[in-house]
Amino acid sequence: MNPRLPAEWEAQDGVLLAWPHEGTDWAYMMDDVRPVFVEIIRHITRFERVVLTAPNAADAAGFLAAAGVDMTRVTVCEMPNNDTWARDFGPLTVIYNNQPVLLDFGFNGWGLKFPANHDNLISKRLKDQGALVPNLKTIGLIFEGGSIESDGLGTILTTSACLLSPNRNPQLDRSEIEQAMASMLGARRVLWLNHGCLAGDDTDSHIDTLARICPDNAIVYQACDNPLDEHYPELKLMEEELKAFRAPDGAPYRLLPLPWPKARFDDQARRLPATYANFLVINGAVLAPTYGDPENDVKALACIGQAFPGREVIAINCLPLIEQHGSLHCVTMQLPAGVLS
Repeated sequence: MNPRLPAEWEAQDGVLLAWPHEGTDWAYMMDDVRPVFVEIIRHITRFERVVLTAPNAADAAGFLAAAGVDMTRVTVCEMPNNDTWARDFGPLTVIYNNQPVLLDFGFNGWGLKFPANHDNLISKRLKDQGALVPNLKTIGLIFEGGSIESDGLGTILTTSACLLSPNRNPQLDRSEIEQAMASMLGARRVLWLNHGCLAGDDTDSHIDTLARICPDNAIVYQACDNPLDEHYPELKLMEEELKAFRAPDGAPYRLLPLPWPKARFDDQARRLPATYANFLVINGAVLAPTYGDPENDVKALACIGQAFPGREVIAINCLPLIEQHGSLHCVTMQLPAGVLS
């Protein structure tokens, strides 16, 4: 039997996050970023559990408890972490013979850009501490959770800029990467985007910043309607690629464009990668990033709600997160049903 990579909207046990601390790049803005993590964790625990890694478990647990988080729904596991992008170093869960199996891919800091010695060991350490139940299988490839989208039925959506990056798996060409995804993730077909990028993005165009597969053959994607914006040409070309894709039944995908958020810059006038596509689907809800842009924030929440009818859409102010070039989905990794005890 082939493995199957579940869609994000399937049943979950919980979500994995890593706590921002003084040893991370967040050190200079801890008072701004920790409240964002608190809000994310607070809302997740309304629907499911949270597994949190931290170098000082008591410190992290105390901060969350003082903020009113339901700590009966949070497991804090003490271990070092370089950074907080759990989407990319956390385990990918596949279903094999009706049982979850954890895949522990190599993580090299998005193509050797940043230190990752601690983050690369987090999945194994979580398993060793008993936080994760299923078997953990170590995979000898560099692979990040933010680089792929799954419909749960064998379709993988990804970008060539990331998966064909020479600093990840230079020994593999496109067809060999497809073969690897077929054997490890059960991919029956791979949809490659050759266009789409965000200024300030360190991931080489992770798909979860650009376009997201949703139920009923829908794709929510980050559009740009301003011809004067530097992103306009690439995102227009990406849009044309999405229009050409076909769902498994041969019909075009139902495309839902997200509004273009107001440009945001750091204190050195560098563009930050604000994107509404970086939402997290959990049991009964979707946590959606907002960026202090009232008109477009509201439109984005409505668009995401259209893709996930019946789920509560919860806005999380992610302006602090994009200061370090990621957003809401990037700091989380869902743990499907059967992963936690």
